Amino acid sequence: MVEAPLRSRFAARLSVCFTSKEQKLRRTAENKLKVVAVRVEPAIEQRLRLLAEVTGRKQSFFLQQMIERGIGAMEELWLSPDVLAEVRGGKLQGRQQAVEATPDLFSDLSEEQAG
Repeated sequence: MVEAPLRSRFAARLSVCFTSKEQKLRRTAENKLKVVAVRVEPAIEQRLRLLAEVTGRKQSFFLQQMIERGIGAMEELWLSPDVLAEVRGGKLQGRQQAVEATPDLFSDLSEEQAG
């Protein structure tokens, strides 16, 4: 049998976990999740679908986890140090796309296929 103080500490931790998750789930107009569409190779989609089926979670859960855990690495790779500092400091909101923006990963492929 678990001692009463230990049970109450455990219950308090559970309460904190559930409370923070509930607060995270409450959405307002300001923090509403946005929809992003991506195209992936069939093998990647199959792996994602299998992961979702085996774990009982939605594919969107895993995509969101991957993005949240990987965006920092992408920022460090693609942004200049001063822009990165502004982004991480919350000073840089959004920008209009520059005329000579860095091409995306597949821009060369689409140009080759078109030409």
